[in-house]
Amino acid sequence: MINKEADPHEENITVAYLVKLVLLAAVIVLMAFTPLGYLRVGALSITFLVVPVTVGAIVLGPFGGMILGAIFGTTSFVQCFGIDAFGTTLFLISPIYTFIFCIPTRMLMGLFAGIAFKALSGAKKKGVRISAVFVTSILGPIFNTIFFMSALCACFYNTDYIQGFVTTLGASNPFVFVILFVGVNGIIEIIVNFAACSAASIAILSAESRNPSNGYVKSTEKIAGKETKDKEIKKK
Repeated sequence: MINKEADPHEENITVAYLVKLVLLAAVIVLMAFTPLGYLRVGALSITFLVVPVTVGAIVLGPFGGMILGAIFGTTSFVQCFGIDAFGTTLFLISPIYTFIFCIPTRMLMGLFAGIAFKALSGAKKKGVRISAVFVTSILGPIFNTIFFMSALCACFYNTDYIQGFVTTLGASNPFVFVILFVGVNGIIEIIVNFAACSAASIAILSAESRNPSNGYVKSTEKIAGKETKDKEIKKK
């Protein structure tokens, strides 16, 4: 029987992946329970937790984005235990529906953001990757709003609580309600996420591209070896 040695390159990538995942998860938890994570404006809070989830979706891929989305959603669900008035009211109406619109929606946001970046950056050219970062940084908060508000309408639209907002806003249907309810909050989320996520993601990807051990660029040993082989071929 032949014992195969573990590939240290693959092990390093795994450790690096987990380190980034843990660090971004810690950022989400820190932001969630400090003023850094939310800007309370009316009934619907502006959340900046979309930023680390979108960054994770870009640098870690769809699975990493989904895991970070689940952490984001879990912190949102915890907010419904008396911390956030809007979420607490919905929790009192239906704990199960509140769980659904808090956690799975954020998981889908992280997953779809990761899929979008992966599809957009398939060529791995620097210009393509940067443009993919910009587009994904915008798509992150858009996905968050779409999934979150769709679940809210599906689960709570016909409740007296949400119908009170519908009446106040003068919305004639769920679509108009979403537009009026999100309003300026959604625009602010998109602007903040685009600026912060683009800067952070480009910085991380640039650092990775300069690291020979991550697979984005060739190590000096490989380049030297290739040059030696080329010289030998020329001599022959």
